[in-house]
Amino acid sequence: MSDAAPRILVADDQPDVLEALRLLLKAEGYATEVVKSPAAVIKAVEARDYAMVLMDLNYARDTTSGQEGLELLQKLQAIDAALPVVVMTAWATVDVAVEAMRRGARDFITKPWDNPRLLAIVRNQIELGSAVRAYRRLEQENQLLRGTGKSGPTLIAQSAAMRPVLDVIARVGPSDANVLITGENGTGKGLVAQALHAVSARAGKPFISVNMGGLPEGVFESELFGHVRGAFTDAKADRAGRFELADGGTLFLDEIGNIPLSQQAKILRTIETGEFERVGSSRTYRANVRLVSATNADLQAEVAAGKFRQDLLFRLNTIQLHLPPLRERREDIELLAQHFLKAHVERYRKPITGFDESALDALRSYSWPGNVRELDHAVERGVLMASGKVVRGPDLGLTAGQATPRIEEMSIEEVEAFLIKKTLARCDGNARKAAEELGLSRSAFYRRLEKYGL
Repeated sequence: MSDAAPRILVADDQPDVLEALRLLLKAEGYATEVVKSPAAVIKAVEARDYAMVLMDLNYARDTTSGQEGLELLQKLQAIDAALPVVVMTAWATVDVAVEAMRRGARDFITKPWDNPRLLAIVRNQIELGSAVRAYRRLEQENQLLRGTGKSGPTLIAQSAAMRPVLDVIARVGPSDANVLITGENGTGKGLVAQALHAVSARAGKPFISVNMGGLPEGVFESELFGHVRGAFTDAKADRAGRFELADGGTLFLDEIGNIPLSQQAKILRTIETGEFERVGSSRTYRANVRLVSATNADLQAEVAAGKFRQDLLFRLNTIQLHLPPLRERREDIELLAQHFLKAHVERYRKPITGFDESALDALRSYSWPGNVRELDHAVERGVLMASGKVVRGPDLGLTAGQATPRIEEMSIEEVEAFLIKKTLARCDGNARKAAEELGLSRSAFYRRLEKYGL
């Protein structure tokens, strides 16, 4: 739901009842839509998002039993079980009231109604419905956060090369401007996105991240826009997408250059209007998100090659922020290494106090094709391999200044990681070029980068 007035759908086959309820609810600040039949209720709920439904149980087909309304209740539950529905009837019986509640109604009103009681029920049910939806979003958001294992941003940057980055974060972060972060793989684009969110007015709202590089095309729409139960074989329950989870907050689209051309129009429409549909549903939802994107590709070149929409690029890069590779900010290497050391020492509960001189020399002399992510991975390996109270050079597993390891002495995973590092270095950190040289799909390549900490 947006910050606009709560939208209520009122259903009754009597025009005077509809008009009376419309005027009553409008005076209380609600946006009200009225319909006259069960079919119109279904059509409206499938097309739009409502804070609640206030509906009669009896229509032209059957004016006394309430059966038509009870059937409608079941259909509404199947569409959206979290949608609050309050039923009305002039033919009230205890049995009908009990059956309506059993089929999903949140409350029951008899005609003629008492205005204060009706308004109190409406207010309470809208608040409860909003709380239920917020809880469900929070539950799914927490599942995403547990999957990443990440907490708040810790941006370590004292080098001259990073000062322009810090300046842009300070000036642009508090705004709602869309930001496109560019830079080689592993430079910390996700951390900068979190920093932009942390200094914005949306800081208390969700920060939702999705790696477009590792997203198979078959689940693209479901991941971003959500799906309804039964939309496809494994859709056993309704599921909110990333846009919906990020409502009010920031959505970070990492590796944005990997969006298939066939899907770019759908992303563009949602960015422009805030509207989208879940897979398997025609209902239109709205989400108010601040978009931060990241890529290591040259999107202008992709536009020229017909692989990326120029109008989408215009929407993404209101502000463009470039992150330098780690080899251009060597003053930060030791600071970052100490930060990662502290984190991994706590994680693995090892009595390690620091690096010896050989380890520091290895850290300074290495070329870091995988940038900050590779540094983190190397320090973690050093903590695990260290046998004393300090991490030594060989513990880090770096090859700078050493002979190239013999292939026959390496495991398959070590060979693969070594080959990816060498290819990344040869391609100046450009993951797309490296993937092409290695004959891997982009999603397969990004999965390996994540696996090996590159």
